[in-house]
Order: sequence, then C-alpha cells, then structure tokens
Amino acid sequence: METLIKADIFFFISSIATVVLTVLFSVALFYFIKAGRNLYLISEKMQNHFAESEEFVLDLKERLEDNMIFRMFFPPARSKKHNAKKDEK
Repeated sequence: METLIKADIFFFISSIATVVLTVLFSVALFYFIKAGRNLYLISEKMQNHFAESEEFVLDLKERLEDNMIFRMFFPPARSKKHNAKKDEK
C-alpha cells in the first residue's frame, strides 16, 4: 500500500513539473519568435538604408570628380587605352 501512495505522489509531481516546463518553454518560444521578427524588420530597414546611402555616395563621388579643386589635388587616372599600349610594348 505504501508503494502505491509513493507512486501516486511521484506521478503527481511529474505531471506538475511537465506542465510547468511546457508553459515555460512556450513562453520562451514566444519571446524567441518575437525577437526573430524584430531582427528581420531591422535587417530590412538596414538594407533599404544601405541602398539609399549607396546612391548618396555615388552622387557625392560624381560631384567630387567634377569639382575643380578636387581635380587639382587628385588628378584623374590615366586612360585605359594608354595602359593597353604600354602593355603591348
């Protein structure tokens, strides 16, 4: 009789522990999914901003290359035709 009561107590405690662990796992999984969505949204925004900044940098590069003072300090590179003739020799 005593072993039957011990078995019932064991199964009762095991059932309670299983329910508690399942609830904790569900809550942790909920927050993990929520964090994953936030990271996805942040990465999408960053990709859009990188595209915008790439356009800005290309526009800035064009402006600098067209600037007279910039060309005075940094002359344009030699043409590819000149380098090709040099390689042929």
